[in-house]
Amino acid sequence: MAGVLATGVSIPRYRLPRELIAREWGGQAVGGEKAVANHDEDSLTLAVNAAVALGPEAEHADAVFFASTTSPWAEKQGAATIAAVLDLPAAVRTLDFGDTLRAGTSAVLAALDAIAGGARRVVVAAGECRLGEPESPGELSYGDAGAAVLLGPEAGAAEVVATHSLADEFLGTWRTRTQEFPRAFPGAFETRFGYARVLTEAVKGVLTRAGVTPAQLAAVALPTPNARAPQAVAKALGLDPKTQLQDGFWTTLGDTGAAQPLLMLAAALERARAGDLVLVAGYGDGADAILLRATGQAAAAGVHRQIEVKRTLASYGRYARFRRLVRKESQAADVSTPVTLWRDRKALLPLYGGRCPRCGTVQFPRHRVCIECGAADGLEDVKLARRGTLFTFTNDYLFESPDPPVCHAVVDLEGGGRLYVQVTDCDPERVEIDMPLELTFRKIHEGGGFHNYFWKARPL
Repeated sequence: MAGVLATGVSIPRYRLPRELIAREWGGQAVGGEKAVANHDEDSLTLAVNAAVALGPEAEHADAVFFASTTSPWAEKQGAATIAAVLDLPAAVRTLDFGDTLRAGTSAVLAALDAIAGGARRVVVAAGECRLGEPESPGELSYGDAGAAVLLGPEAGAAEVVATHSLADEFLGTWRTRTQEFPRAFPGAFETRFGYARVLTEAVKGVLTRAGVTPAQLAAVALPTPNARAPQAVAKALGLDPKTQLQDGFWTTLGDTGAAQPLLMLAAALERARAGDLVLVAGYGDGADAILLRATGQAAAAGVHRQIEVKRTLASYGRYARFRRLVRKESQAADVSTPVTLWRDRKALLPLYGGRCPRCGTVQFPRHRVCIECGAADGLEDVKLARRGTLFTFTNDYLFESPDPPVCHAVVDLEGGGRLYVQVTDCDPERVEIDMPLELTFRKIHEGGGFHNYFWKARPL
């Protein structure tokens, strides 16, 4: 039976206390905080970093699926970018899933179909950066995150026992092409007549197919649009909310949309024992339910560790700048062209440098002539490491940024190579020589009228 081989997550470092949001609008705090993407993060970078966290086996995938309701592209595949960063061959199958909050679980079901059709490895990466309208319940609730799973024909960390899917034409939460913010009917209309009804039916369907009773489930991951929503489904199914419901992280991260089911699955597998039955469900225009049996093999996602490593935003205004709720005239961004991206695609996304065949020096970017020994015979391709130490840096207070100052740094990478990048997710006073860093895929600018991505460094 097909199974989950590995899981990966990418949770932004920043958190915004809901008390700050309520204070800004004179409302009532509902407790907790939500994860907020940095100004250089979006749903695609979160999905990319989650896919990279799957480990080296993801670099042998036959297909890559990207799931999000907030893709930065209206007409371009995010999955193709993920495949490029993973350095996959051109023959890889790529596909985007969107327009529904169950895009993540639907992508998993499509991946299982691909495996049944002969695929050996499929990466499903989800990322979400939903923007709640200021002074709305969505602004309090929506959080940002990325999560990924690597699926294959063998069990790995968990084997798939059964699946069940339902389509349901129900106008609950929606957003048209001309609307910036998601809309929902006021009150508990969707929770009562859409969410609880459809999820209960989907979960019952998968349990019936597998011949399993609710009492046999060790963990149930239900979409969590608010802290109380899963309780009604648990009651209808006869589940014990205290022992069987997987934490949806609404209090610590918020409602992370299409990425939420994969994030919860990763967390459940972190603590699952061999033989535990884990059920994960997605909701939106119907529901998907997937039942898995854990093998006890570690999936190594690090969900709880990433939740604990955080930085608190001190003001609502800073959040507003990050999410461009406050707009102002800006200077022209760096110039970029599709020709440049095509020419340097191998260096920019999978991060290749060059190694001198004569002296062995690793260098970036890849030159025709070795910078160390002057050999003019050309350099060999070498994939650069994603960790290193800070060699030197400067904090630039003149460079326009939503989060000044911009730290420009030179990083010595493990295994050789020196990279000039920006440092992100770090207060300027904490930056110091020789500090350990890891590379993270980020948005650099929007010069040329399109998104430009590259790597930055952040504290390890």
